Amino acid sequence: MLYKQVLETSKGWGSEDNMMYVVGATKAEMLKEVRSIVPNHFLLVPGVGAQGGSLQEVAKYGMNKQCGLLVNASRSIIYASNGEDFASKAKQEAEKLQKEMAVLLNAI
Repeated sequence: MLYKQVLETSKGWGSEDNMMYVVGATKAEMLKEVRSIVPNHFLLVPGVGAQGGSLQEVAKYGMNKQCGLLVNASRSIIYASNGEDFASKAKQEAEKLQKEMAVLLNAI
């Protein structure tokens, strides 16, 4: 598959400290294959929340011993409400995701 070729080729362009990869959350089980090729690189993972990605699945398949994930959940936060309660609803959604991630991080 093309993404595997891209990972194999590009992992030699830099180091774990100066390269990261963008890998979507909607098919989190594929993170297992990505991790087999780039086990210690950071992964930027968009798509948690409104796009259907699961934080638990992303952590299960993508987290390494140092965490190694930067998870993005923009839409579920910015569209938490379209009313005057937008700020409080956005805050609640962000805090909910932060608490979920804290639990997952404690499992490392």
